[in-house]
Amino acid sequence: DVQLVESGGGSVQAGESLRLSCVASGITFSRHDMSWVRQAPGKEREGVAAIDSDGIASYADSVEGRFTISHDNAKNTLYLQMNSLKPEDTAMYYCAARPGTVVAGLLDPSSYSSWGQGTQVTVS
Repeated sequence: DVQLVESGGGSVQAGESLRLSCVASGITFSRHDMSWVRQAPGKEREGVAAIDSDGIASYADSVEGRFTISHDNAKNTLYLQMNSLKPEDTAMYYCAARPGTVVAGLLDPSSYSSWGQGTQVTVS
């Protein structure tokens, strides 16, 4: 079974940084695409960063240049480094996974089949 457990959220001031972590079990990064998806109250889910099974990363325009996705194979952990945070980054952030064979946009949240419980990020 796939299990994804996020941590690292919190409340910060605009301009500060946070690093989110997602410990993954039942996942092999070389065979799965991974994504960070956020959802603010009253808004649709938004894929903000993703990394495919070949290690190629993609970012939403809203976070390009500020967020960096990466993973540590030895720790089976996915990360999202978030710099220069803005109030509009406030949301629940979820880690998501899908098999690397799925043919769909890498940032498309609807294409991901496994989800963590989320971690809240609040920027004021």
